[in-house]
Amino acid sequence: MTRRATAALLLTAAVLTNIAFTALGSVFDYPDILQEPTDVILASFTAHRSAVVGWFVVLALSAALFAPIALGVGRLSPARAMRIAVPVGIAAAVVQVAGLSRWFLLVPTYAADGNISAFETAHHVLGTLIGETIGYALTAAWTLLVLAALGRSFTGWWFVALGAVSATLIATGVLSPLGVPGVDFANFLGYVLWSVWLVAFAVVLLWRRRPVPTAPSARTAAAA
Repeated sequence: MTRRATAALLLTAAVLTNIAFTALGSVFDYPDILQEPTDVILASFTAHRSAVVGWFVVLALSAALFAPIALGVGRLSPARAMRIAVPVGIAAAVVQVAGLSRWFLLVPTYAADGNISAFETAHHVLGTLIGETIGYALTAAWTLLVLAALGRSFTGWWFVALGAVSATLIATGVLSPLGVPGVDFANFLGYVLWSVWLVAFAVVLLWRRRPVPTAPSARTAAAA
């Protein structure tokens, strides 16, 4: 995983996520459709099945890219925070793919059979609990750990500020199941800012030629 490859994955993930999310909003009224009764959701899914399934596949693919992204970013610093960030980032990719994959692996069958109970169970467990709540927490944690490892020396205070604000707003999504007012908008805004941060991250990796400062080893520090 070179810096160039990591940058390419960051850009690809950001672009695919936004394209898929916008397309699903257009053809499926996603994510607002999830506030509707189950029979309305399944009816809308059936009416636009091919497009909805296809765009959820794209969205899941963009989420899956964060596993190799976590590995690539992990090579930028030997700091302890970055060593923790790698498995956290991979876990974030896994849970989000698990949550999104229900739309093309399970929901088509539930919609065809009119199995409302099974849909609601999958939506609650795979969607709300795993894909969203745990996904939000892990995504925010990965971002903050990366920021802690790279620090302002990576490219400046603006990079840290943008990442920290977006991660904090994304983390508010864990309160969404409690019906806290304003949480859904804050979470949405967080992901918008996070996409900008990902693109900025990629641009910095492509533009910055000198290596990221690394922490001295214990032996070097002792010798000094």
